[in-house]
Amino acid sequence: MSALFLLIIASFVVASGFLAAFIWAVKSGQFDDDYTPSVRILFDNTGKEQEDKK
Repeated sequence: MSALFLLIIASFVVASGFLAAFIWAVKSGQFDDDYTPSVRILFDNTGKEQEDKK
C-alpha cells in the first residue's frame, strides 16, 4: 500500500512539473505566431497533394 502512495505522489510531482513547463512556455511567448496566419494563403502548395491534382 505504501508503494501505491509513493507512485501517486511521484505522478503528481511529474504532472506538476509538466504543467509548470507548459505555463512557462505560454508566458514566455513560445506559442505566439502573429505573422504566419496572415500570409498562409499566399504559400504555394508543394508536396504530394499538389502532385496528385496535376
